[in-house]
Amino acid sequence: MESVISVKNLSKNFGVTRAIKNLSFTVYKGEIFGIIGPNGAGKTTTLEILEGISVPSGGDVEVLGLNPSKQLRELNKKIGVQFQATSIQKKMKVKEALDLFSSFYEGPTQKDYLIDLLGLREKMNVKFDDLSGGWKQRVTLALATLHEPEILFLDEPSMGLDPSARREMWSLIRLLRDRGSTIVVTTHYMEEAEQLCDRVAMIYSGQLKALDTPRDLLNEGVADCLAINSAELSREYLLSLPGVERVEHEQDEFKVYCDDQQTTAYHILTHCQEKGIRLTGFKFEKGSLDDLFVQYLEKEKIG
Repeated sequence: MESVISVKNLSKNFGVTRAIKNLSFTVYKGEIFGIIGPNGAGKTTTLEILEGISVPSGGDVEVLGLNPSKQLRELNKKIGVQFQATSIQKKMKVKEALDLFSSFYEGPTQKDYLIDLLGLREKMNVKFDDLSGGWKQRVTLALATLHEPEILFLDEPSMGLDPSARREMWSLIRLLRDRGSTIVVTTHYMEEAEQLCDRVAMIYSGQLKALDTPRDLLNEGVADCLAINSAELSREYLLSLPGVERVEHEQDEFKVYCDDQQTTAYHILTHCQEKGIRLTGFKFEKGSLDDLFVQYLEKEKIG
């Protein structure tokens, strides 16, 4: 596979604070690559270095064969960026924003195509401040992709969107990938990373903790779960069962993470039958990236 981004031993310091520590990864052409982690993990800082906005303190970075901090003008012609917050005048109409940003490029843009793709035609005379969050994201996505960038950087693209608008945004991102752009996206929505990304890099405290496809990360790092509802079971009993890794408890709901769902379920159901314990709910669930996210957070706290 062709590499379009190469990061080797990247570091970034802000005074005595080490925001990024020896970070290394590669992004391949045509993939949707996710950078995930909690707030303050270093996701946005990493993106800003790749975009040439911030200069690294150490390490080597190449984006499309260019050094972002030294060849920014050339790089800007090949990448698009959707920031967490894009400064557009509140009273500027959608049409005016698209025309203004199109004027920044020497050649023709794909403005008309994006207007139709993103459903913006009916919003052309609407002021930016009067748009909903989902429509604002569509407009800023259009502004970032007017020049058909080879790489599109999206920083928390669905932050603040309702579930329906979030899924619409995922569909649009996939369409842009299918048209030839490589997508690099940061997110703290684990469902988003699981559903959208071909590979994900999990970053905590500026360090790479895991890098793989969502499926392989789940297969290797996350226990499956039993979701149980009962007012009579105890967390202590569930933790005592063989193969149980951890138990989450909220009101009458237990989530039992285990390495063998069938065996653990047998123990629990047999125990409940013998003791006359009533279960009001019992489900087999697969582990998710959200579960893996929580596991790493807990390890960070312990460390």
